[in-house]
Amino acid sequence: MKRFLLCSLLLGSVLLPLRAEETDREVEARKVALDLAGAFSNDGFKIRDGHWTGAIKSGEQALVAVNLYAGNQYWFSVGATAKPKNLALHLYDEAGKPLVTETYEDEEKAAAGFSPTISGQYFVAIGPVQGEPGTFCLVYSYK
Repeated sequence: MKRFLLCSLLLGSVLLPLRAEETDREVEARKVALDLAGAFSNDGFKIRDGHWTGAIKSGEQALVAVNLYAGNQYWFSVGATAKPKNLALHLYDEAGKPLVTETYEDEEKAAAGFSPTISGQYFVAIGPVQGEPGTFCLVYSYK
């Protein structure tokens, strides 16, 4: 019994990292998002470590909660695999009120810029999109 438990634990510790690896679609979407975010680094923005990925279908939108700080400027960049089209980013405050942002949209990528006046939780909505289901990746830059 102890051998079985030990083998199960060892096998689980080997397989767990394999499940955490990104898929090819997530890597492709992240590359598109980082290419777009790189344009903002020319204006002094730093790309934050970390990213969010997920599946997105036509007519649906994904929602990501982020904590932002007053006085900073932010650019959110999203990229997707080639199948979803007309990506869009929308920002909302913690009460769900839409915020006015600077935007950029180009088929499988989009960006939204925002400078909060109050620190707190905000929401980034990706979509809704058109076309076939795909994978998205969201990154953000700040200064």
